[in-house]
Amino acid sequence: MGRGKHGKKYKVNKKKLIIRILILVLIISLSITAYFLFNKYKNKNENNELKEIFNNTDDTKQNERIEKVKELQKENSDIIGWLEIPDSNISYPVLQGEDNDYYMTHNYKKEYSKDGSLFLDKDYDWNIPSTNLLIYGHNNIGSTEMFKGLENYNKEDYYKNHKIIRLTTDKEDAEYEIISVFLSRVYYKSEKDVFRYYYFINANTEEEFNDYVENSKKASLYDTEVTAEYGDQLLTLSTCSYHTTDGRLAVVARKVEKN
Repeated sequence: MGRGKHGKKYKVNKKKLIIRILILVLIISLSITAYFLFNKYKNKNENNELKEIFNNTDDTKQNERIEKVKELQKENSDIIGWLEIPDSNISYPVLQGEDNDYYMTHNYKKEYSKDGSLFLDKDYDWNIPSTNLLIYGHNNIGSTEMFKGLENYNKEDYYKNHKIIRLTTDKEDAEYEIISVFLSRVYYKSEKDVFRYYYFINANTEEEFNDYVENSKKASLYDTEVTAEYGDQLLTLSTCSYHTTDGRLAVVARKVEKN
């Protein structure tokens, strides 16, 4: 009889332990979910507040936009400008860090953010300046932030109504005309004769520049009837795409010289 009671007591204690563990796991899971939801809500509100700063700017007053970039730089010197695609959800500060990892998970306030920030490739040299402003941004499933909206460029009709990208720095307020939209992926090192657009920052020769433009045009989902010539400043927006494993979506544009 003694052994029976002991065995029964052991089973009861084991059951209670399992229940406590399950409750603890549930609490931890709910806490993590709540944390991520809170951060998502907080970051979205902050992004919306930032957008209002530029939405309330008189588009005809370029100096006003430049001054607002300078104000943001006082908060974080890594901010290099503000990127906007008119009449879209894409309107954010662009940062440049010491590496290409930090701003994948941090906002412009250097706080953790699942959606990260838009950021310029670390190798872009402002002293030259380099040929191609290669800007990255997340396209997270379930999110509407950062470069999620670039998916719309898969359709030619959307491109026709959103041909211009605006980039305001502390030096100028510039417009870039889209010349190509294409799907790609991250290639293995062993793969030869492939277009690794994500390595192109600066053209050392006219041939390198022309190769990049020609490959971009060749890969384009549709003909934009616009191209670039050696000496033009290029802008490339890059984000993830889910059409294949390690897929990428790229939008290439050239700077429009104002008269």
